[in-house]
Amino acid sequence: MTHHPRIVLSAFADEAANHKTAIEQMAALAALGLRYYSPRFVDVTGDGTVEHVVELNSDKLARLKQIHAEYGMAVASIGSRIGKVKLLDREDGSHNKFVPFDQYLETEVARTINAATALDAKLVRGFSFYHPKGDDPAPYVEQGAALIRQIADRFAESGLTYGLEVEANLIGQNGRMLAALAEAVDRPNLVCIFDGGNLSSQNLSWVEVFDEYVAMRDHMGWAHIKDYAVDRSLAWTGVVDEERLKNFVPANIGDSAHEMILRDLRAHLPKMSRRMQALGVPGVFLELEPHLKGGGQFGGFSGPDGMGVAVRALCSVLDYVGIDYDLRTMDDIRAARGF
Repeated sequence: MTHHPRIVLSAFADEAANHKTAIEQMAALAALGLRYYSPRFVDVTGDGTVEHVVELNSDKLARLKQIHAEYGMAVASIGSRIGKVKLLDREDGSHNKFVPFDQYLETEVARTINAATALDAKLVRGFSFYHPKGDDPAPYVEQGAALIRQIADRFAESGLTYGLEVEANLIGQNGRMLAALAEAVDRPNLVCIFDGGNLSSQNLSWVEVFDEYVAMRDHMGWAHIKDYAVDRSLAWTGVVDEERLKNFVPANIGDSAHEMILRDLRAHLPKMSRRMQALGVPGVFLELEPHLKGGGQFGGFSGPDGMGVAVRALCSVLDYVGIDYDLRTMDDIRAARGF
């Protein structure tokens, strides 16, 4: 019998829920066979109040944890917004906000740590700060790394790992810049998160996306699965208008080179898995964040049907390249019923 390397499937559950209720989110992902998810926007009580997970009070965090138990779900990572603020207090024509860093540590970062601790998460997804719009990001690597290092150190005190997601318009807008940040931060609890759709949406070809993946591969801890079909008729301006992105598609339909990247990742998974397991998580997560019905700066939406399409598309690629994964089985159902 051939033994393939294994990943752990997860998803941003708010993408699968029409009304963002916690029960709707857990039911959708459990029905798709997933055991892990990343919380982001959620209506815990079902009263129509949708909040970001880091803004939940202690009662709502406790209730959300109860709902996890009811549906057999656990948290892979906190889908935080950390790092999606300006690096400098400079007017650059963008709508991004600047928050003094000492204040940021005691508000957004502290609230994120509280949510992660309450929900038994070990990983936090975050970002690498907006350098001035239109500037080359390279000169800002050291300044950004100085802030990220302090965040990583705060996380380490609570046993948390910080994952920097590659995304347009930020210092870490590609694999090369993200690798430079990781090397400058130089913390064992700092890893990088690959996201092919966040690269191809910058008008990159599949060959260029693969090259950016290779550039950051040694620093990767997990990956988001999102694909994008590039509209070659659009002129590249150097900045992505995230609210206008419409061409998200299931894995391996677009220009994000998922088959090629996952085939290469297969050889690196054993080493990467050992690193992540040493940080207290079950392995390397592939987290679905498909945006099939739309996406923007702070979130996206796929619906329960879109999330189903996205899960099946990813599983078909994983089967093709020879990477194993777990979905719920009848044995899980029997165990839950005490048989």
